[in-house]
Amino acid sequence: MKRRERWHKVLQTEVARWSNKSCDQLRAELKDSKEYEVVFESVIHQVEVELLENTAAYVHVSVAVDDGTLPASICPASTSFIRKDA
Repeated sequence: MKRRERWHKVLQTEVARWSNKSCDQLRAELKDSKEYEVVFESVIHQVEVELLENTAAYVHVSVAVDDGTLPASICPASTSFIRKDA
């Protein structure tokens, strides 16, 4: 599997994990951005999760993934999602 394909697999997994949380959980856990590592196919990947918008009606969260190799990691695989308040 190519580098970017691995990144997108990790990105899908991390977006699913974070998007399953409630707005209150996301607000509490993302007061500061989160940076952590996960291993996929024996390769360490860096994940960054950040709260982009925090409104009364929704939160907007960004998730980015790379493997720390330059120059490829200058442009990580990333996406965002909106979680509406119940």
